[in-house]
Amino acid sequence: MDELRVRRRTRTRSAIEVATATALLALTHSTLPGTEIALACQRAEHTFAGVQCGIMDQFISALGQKDHALFLDCRSLAYELVPIPTSARTVICDTTVSRELAASGYNARRQSCERGVSIIQRKFPEVRALRDVTSVMIEDFRSHLEPEVFRRCHHVVTENERVLQSVRALRNGDLSEFGKLMYQSHLSLRRDYEVSCSELDAVVDICAEEEEVFGARMTGAGFGGCAICLVREDHVEHLMTRLSEEFPAKTGRTPRLYSCSIEDGARAEKIS
Repeated sequence: MDELRVRRRTRTRSAIEVATATALLALTHSTLPGTEIALACQRAEHTFAGVQCGIMDQFISALGQKDHALFLDCRSLAYELVPIPTSARTVICDTTVSRELAASGYNARRQSCERGVSIIQRKFPEVRALRDVTSVMIEDFRSHLEPEVFRRCHHVVTENERVLQSVRALRNGDLSEFGKLMYQSHLSLRRDYEVSCSELDAVVDICAEEEEVFGARMTGAGFGGCAICLVREDHVEHLMTRLSEEFPAKTGRTPRLYSCSIEDGARAEKIS
């Protein structure tokens, strides 16, 4: 449980790390590129906190920009800030379900994906990870992979493709298409990766009934936690009211709801 508690706090700690680094740089009149700040904070996680985390949380905390999504290549660290139309807002629904299985579940799914890669490499030695596999390739290996391994790999491969499709949709200002991809992502997380739960599914199902909601999906490691909903700005209060009434009826739980806007990453400002 100690490992699980550490992993659940990683995002908060990453934000604090980046904010602290930004403040120290300002106090010493020093500068570092945002990428270097993110990498330094990741090293702090690895070295001092003992958490072998990725780079996404530190990266968005250092390089996030108001009203933009951040498209990050975690292998090369190339990134692009993609505008999100300001007519949309995000509503976060905390299901209040504890992620008790997140750590062990993550490890099991990683092992399944690594097994899939090792089998695919026998035919395609250039494949280093599932990001190098296409949906056509993974379908060709359906009969060569154990059913569970196939489902896990299929999710990762198709999710990578959905990310690229989502970036194109945002570049075109097409929130309807972006929202459809959110729903597809959640369905894949539920059926193939199997990291959703009935409470997360309830949030997405309620959102899917609302025409003014573009899309919704679980977020984070799964097995509980939060769902994120993309909704028209003038429909936020209606959605929050509906979730506060219908979610308890479906789940027996009282959700915690937050209306959010996308803001800049860590910045140092003088207070007069």
